Amino acid sequence: MLLHEARRATRTADGVLVTLENQDRSRWDRALIAEGVATLDEALEFHRTGPYQLQAAIAACHATAPDTASTDWPQIATLYAELARLAPSPVVELNRAVAVAMADDIPAGLALVDELTASHQLEGYHLLPATRADLLRRAERAAEAKEAYQEALKLAPTEAERRYLTMRLGEL
Repeated sequence: MLLHEARRATRTADGVLVTLENQDRSRWDRALIAEGVATLDEALEFHRTGPYQLQAAIAACHATAPDTASTDWPQIATLYAELARLAPSPVVELNRAVAVAMADDIPAGLALVDELTASHQLEGYHLLPATRADLLRRAERAAEAKEAYQEALKLAPTEAERRYLTMRLGEL
């Protein structure tokens, strides 16, 4: 049931993805969020921070913010940097790039995405060009954003993702 509810919250009635930024946070279960944050707080008391605690702390930053603008993006970027140190992965680096960009430094976030692109570690992974497209859109670089959205669209594995990317492309 919880999975069904979570899935419904991340898609429109016609199946288009709803990003975290656009989700109706009033529909989130505050009691479950409070329970999760309390569990995280208990785990952190042991002072043995590992990847799971860092991932939980990132989720807590998102879940406790009333909206995207209020999200503590600098803290999330710091948490991702620590996660990259403990459990290095190109996907963690991609998420860190988003957090850096959202912390009011789109050029720095784009630079990190471009480093990942050049490394070919995420070649064929649709979220790399999709992330690049979104950051270019935010930077008001529409022509480059269109190219990146088209690349992501070719790689997107699901119809819901293709519909979302097509919608974003149409907005440019």
